[in-house]
Parts: sequence; structure tokens; C-alpha cells
Amino acid sequence: MGDASTVAMAMRYPREGSLDRLADETSMMKDAATQKAMNKFVAQVSARSLAEWEELHTATVDLSPKFVPYVGHAVWGENYRRGAFMADLARAMADARIDLHGELPDHLDPILRYIDEVPDPHPDVVEVLPVALMRMTKELRKSDKKNPYRHVLDAAQTVAEELIDTRRKAVT
Repeated sequence: MGDASTVAMAMRYPREGSLDRLADETSMMKDAATQKAMNKFVAQVSARSLAEWEELHTATVDLSPKFVPYVGHAVWGENYRRGAFMADLARAMADARIDLHGELPDHLDPILRYIDEVPDPHPDVVEVLPVALMRMTKELRKSDKKNPYRHVLDAAQTVAEELIDTRRKAVT
């Protein structure tokens, strides 16, 4: 499993065994900065019971979210451009056999797994993911400065920066 897919795991609703699996995958991450951010997240959620983590997850990303984990929404809001982005992503993810796990294609979880899976992600993903993550991080920090999910967003930002660097190197 790649670093982006490990970060994606943290965006899923926690279940029995989620923390152990996330800790194991985090220990095998390749990028030190991404691993450091994820270790902070794991440490903070491990101090909670599963029920407390479930509540935190729901309050942070589901019901009345502290940030909206949808890349297209973070960049374009609810206009036609998000719809076009999601349609393109849905096709690209279907071609890559990415299971959306019931999420829209612009949710962070499938996007992170998608960029781990394909050697050349859709150009819109490369272009907008860093911007979306900066906006998500700003919203989360504004609403809840100590929320552990800020570390997940930091890890995702590191993954996005690596994606951009890889893309630049491929073009030159």
C-alpha cells in the first residue's frame, strides 16, 4: 500500500481494528514527512475509545463537518465545474478499478487511493488537489485548531506536493 492509500484509510469511518491497521500501514510509509503527520494522528486517536473516535470522525467529516472532504467542492463549490470534474474522475477511477466505497469521486479517500494506483493521474487532480487541501486545512483549523484530522490533511498535502513534483519531473 502506498503512502496516499494509507492517508486515505484515515478518512474512512473507524471500525474495530482500524487503528491497528492504520498504525501498521503508517509504520511502513516511505515519505518521512507524511509518516510524521500520520503518526501524530494515530497517537491522538489512540488516546480515545473507538466510540470517541467514531464521534470525532462524524463531527469532523460527516455531519456538520468542520471541513468538507470533497476536493471539487473545496475548489468550485456547487457549480457546474465540480460536476464536470466528478464526471471525469468517475471515468478515470472506473478505468483504474477504484472502489468509491459509497463516496462521491471527489472525496479525499478515493482520490488518494486513485493517485496511488495510477502512474499518470488525471491532470485536474494534480492541479486542484493542493489548493483543495489548503482550503480544507484552513477551514478545519478555523473551526477546531486541535482536531487530530489536521494531521491527516497535513499528510495529504505532503502526498499532493510529491505528486506535483513527480509530474514536473516527468514533463522536463
